[in-house]
Amino acid sequence: QVQLVESGGGLVQPGGSLRLSCAASGFTLDNYVIAWFRQAPGTEREGVSCIITIDGSTDYADSVKGRFTISRDNAKNTVYLHMNSLKPEDTAVYYCSAADGISDVTVPWYRWEYDYWGQGTQVIVSS
Repeated sequence: QVQLVESGGGLVQPGGSLRLSCAASGFTLDNYVIAWFRQAPGTEREGVSCIITIDGSTDYADSVKGRFTISRDNAKNTVYLHMNSLKPEDTAVYYCSAADGISDVTVPWYRWEYDYWGQGTQVIVSS
């Protein structure tokens, strides 16, 4: 069965770090766009970061650029989101998603319809 499973969320103090994992099963991440989204209570889902597995290129939301890093472990078929210098406004449920390649370059990656979604992992940044 095709699945994406997030893990690594939890409670962290402002300025702290956390690493989220997105483990894929039932398919390999080759030739996929893998994206992290987040959604805080009462807000719209927000694109955080993406990685294109074909060439390893990445993109980040302005709000996390310089603090978050997306990466891939090919052997584990897993994508990570390394989150540093965390702020209270980073508090949200974080979801990973996968799209089978780039379908429309005129639409930004965070507006694409993704093929697979994980169940989400909660991140709370609070003192």
